[in-house]
Amino acid sequence: MHNNRFLSRELSLISLGLIKDKGDFKLNKVQIDEIYESALDSLINHCRDELDNCELDLENASQKILDSELQEGVDSSFSNVREELKKSLKKIESVMNTLSVTLDFPKLIVSSGQIDIRDDVNQRISFIINNLTIIDSDINQAMDGWRLKRLPRIDRDILRLAYVDINFMNTPIAVACDQAVNLANKYSDTQGRKFINGVLRRLQTVRLK
Repeated sequence: MHNNRFLSRELSLISLGLIKDKGDFKLNKVQIDEIYESALDSLINHCRDELDNCELDLENASQKILDSELQEGVDSSFSNVREELKKSLKKIESVMNTLSVTLDFPKLIVSSGQIDIRDDVNQRISFIINNLTIIDSDINQAMDGWRLKRLPRIDRDILRLAYVDINFMNTPIAVACDQAVNLANKYSDTQGRKFINGVLRRLQTVRLK
């Protein structure tokens, strides 16, 4: 269920990024379905890129092992090579941990258990595009002097999704904020993550109306 929730939000975030962010916009169900399919393709392509990068890292690590075996006893560089290998393998481990969840995406989409992921994504997108003015206005009130439009697009959409969770989908505030932080950790930069965290803390103490 946790993976389903994060997958829904991640696909919603990618889908929103495919929609022009210029005030109110209206889309019909067919258009939203097309955007969902494009978002799914983007996510799959991202996974393929990650696999390719992982394969390159493994090849580089293997070559370093071979080189170090050939040079061992000739010089004392093996300890340096070993440290480089540790760094490479740690990176690979991180990528593989991500992919272990990612590789379940097709299964989750086909048999999504307690929620229908496609319908969930479509619902989130519809809530946002049909209520954009009030959503942005309410988030602005929680931004302590800042304006939502000054944030990068990805950060705006993460906050919009959190708002929809809290105000339209009756998601517990702690869960909505946790999921938003997870998206920020994956898609935003350091400054964006800090700012999103600050806004989310204010959302936890004062539920937006």
